[in-house]
Amino acid sequence: MSLPVSLDDWLAHCERLHPKTIDMTLDRVKAVLARMGLHFDCPVIAVAGTNGKGSTCAMIDSIARAAGWRVGLYSKPHLVHFEERCRINGEQIAAEALVPHFAAVEAARGDTTLTYFEFTTLAIARALATAGLDLVILEVGLGGRLDAVNAFDADCSVITSVDIDHVEYLGPDRESIGREKAGILRAGRPAIIADPVPPASVIAAGEALGADLWLVGRDFNQQGDRQQWSWSGRGRRYHALSYPALRGANQLLNASGAIAALESLRDRVPVNAQAVRVGLATVELPGRFQIVPGQPTLVLDVAHNAQSVGALALNLDQMGFYPRTIAVLGAMHDKDLASLVARLAPLVDVWHVTDLPLPRAATAAQLAEVVRDAAPKAPPAECHAEPASALAAALKGADPADRIVVFGSFYTVGGVLKEGLPRLGAPHQA
Repeated sequence: MSLPVSLDDWLAHCERLHPKTIDMTLDRVKAVLARMGLHFDCPVIAVAGTNGKGSTCAMIDSIARAAGWRVGLYSKPHLVHFEERCRINGEQIAAEALVPHFAAVEAARGDTTLTYFEFTTLAIARALATAGLDLVILEVGLGGRLDAVNAFDADCSVITSVDIDHVEYLGPDRESIGREKAGILRAGRPAIIADPVPPASVIAAGEALGADLWLVGRDFNQQGDRQQWSWSGRGRRYHALSYPALRGANQLLNASGAIAALESLRDRVPVNAQAVRVGLATVELPGRFQIVPGQPTLVLDVAHNAQSVGALALNLDQMGFYPRTIAVLGAMHDKDLASLVARLAPLVDVWHVTDLPLPRAATAAQLAEVVRDAAPKAPPAECHAEPASALAAALKGADPADRIVVFGSFYTVGGVLKEGLPRLGAPHQA
């Protein structure tokens, strides 16, 4: 059989290899990893958590690059293009540059059937390991203990907020989920716990393992007013910091954890106050409370569980007055859909719901029923076949002073970004 040629061909090959999309074990990845002889010659930071992983990774990356270090970042999922998952020194890797790394994984795996996530994780890890980097940041996918990223021994582990999500794989409560997240911790190595109220299971796991626990309120902290904030840690302080370029009330906690991670490695990857300031001021991450210029106001947010949608609701409430808020929602059927809608319902006047292009997605018709039950005062939700159509319909019914919010999944936000960043102009302005 001839090998795939393009990145798209390789991704299609990965999707066909394993009978399950998610098959939680490290055995396959570790076996192939050993055959590849793959390792990193620089410090590695692994970041797990229910929400805030992507933002924390982006801030660590931005600060370290502002300090002059060459940084590799593996994050997921992507919004539009697969290559978004791999960034080297701030630049998205080219599709053709990934192809040799997929071929190397294929050559090493033999008859081992890797899942899509396992195969692509190994390919991107090889791309990062051969790029001559000073620091590598790996975002954990689902859970932590059995996630493919955990096949690598991180020099520093970060656990962001822990909340209820993926209960069929991780357990029904925060304690069970926290235990899975804590699987990325390593004995004697820094473990940054950025959740201000972490599950007891996370602390217990870290203490039993002998990890160097950094806890919010004990080992590092932040405080501030509306203009600026400050961070303090073990023997280091940063004063008069500007707020991160990523919007939202939750981003200060993510920034605090990001700084703590770099401080824990300061003997190997030192950063100064100027790098912290520049890194936080210039960090970019699409789809995290992203406000798109134009009229009406457009907010893009990949919030897809109760905690993140609650944060989105708080951020929307703090934006100021809008005559109407119009929601575009697409989500996975295994989420607590009633909770997602209920948390945003007090702020939303009109709902547009959409199908998404994958089997796990709830249909627009199913979402419309959820809206009917969870937001009975709103008019019936309008159903659409794709996110772009839903956004177009929302825009058609909007006034310039209104606000449109697209949320519920990476695929929902990605669906409205696939042709580029939308430039909105209400119909009677055109």
